[in-house]
Amino acid sequence: MRSEALRRADEIRDVNTRYHDLAAESYDSKWGIDFGEVGQGQVVGKLRKLLGSTALERGFDRSLEVGAGTGYFSLNLLRAGIVRDATCTDISPGMVRTLAANAERLGLTVKSLRADAESLPFGAAGFDLVLGHAVLHHLPDLERAFSEFHRVLKPGGRIVFAGEPSRVGDRLAAIPKRGAIAVAPAWRRALRAAPPRLSPCGPGSATGDDHVLERVVDIHAFSPDDLVALARAAGFADVRVRGEELLANWFGWFNRALEATADPSDVPMLWRQYAFRGYLLLQQVDERLLEPLLPPAIFYNLLITARRP
Repeated sequence: MRSEALRRADEIRDVNTRYHDLAAESYDSKWGIDFGEVGQGQVVGKLRKLLGSTALERGFDRSLEVGAGTGYFSLNLLRAGIVRDATCTDISPGMVRTLAANAERLGLTVKSLRADAESLPFGAAGFDLVLGHAVLHHLPDLERAFSEFHRVLKPGGRIVFAGEPSRVGDRLAAIPKRGAIAVAPAWRRALRAAPPRLSPCGPGSATGDDHVLERVVDIHAFSPDDLVALARAAGFADVRVRGEELLANWFGWFNRALEATADPSDVPMLWRQYAFRGYLLLQQVDERLLEPLLPPAIFYNLLITARRP
């Protein structure tokens, strides 16, 4: 039984590596990742929700981002002056290369290397902050990963993870997706947009395997209690979980599902601007009105922070 579980975990890591290698080149444009004022505001806002303004004003000397992707979190935190020395890891060599290129383009110094979150190549107690965005739900052995986060943190250091899908929120997100599929033909006619072109490419191509693998790399959705239990079992204290994005999530998934039914070149810039600005506006509505009142479990994304005693 254990050998079967280990084999399954290795398969998950392999699929995650291949998927993210294929996705790396177009990842920033696909997900609207920004390294300017908007991106900094989003990233800093997530940390402020969990840590408070005082902690952000002090900042962090050494941070480690796990599953850093193209650098959305760490590069924006470096630009905002909240992190002074950033190390970024990802299981995907393609993501590591893209992150390094983004850092060079932005004039930032960052250490980037390929590493598995469940076996970090660092000594004990070396970082003040261990963080990640949309990474925990990809990891086959979460207990081992949280143990590693604890090991590499200095006493008093914190973990911060954001962008993790909630179990209830994930089910709720299916509603706008189904609605978008229903109205997609009329939407394409209104915009005079053609369906997406079918690519004849074979295995290993970014437009072939990418969409196939995307359906199998997300292996977890969480309840708040799941995340709290993982952190406490690893030895963390002062564990806090928050939820974010409800209206913004429904709006975003509806529009992304619509756009996926059309040739990208036929989707006008005016539509893209409406979708992006509407999403940002509803993020503010969620943060100011809904997040303080509603339970974290119903939001699409969960955020967790905890302290190493």
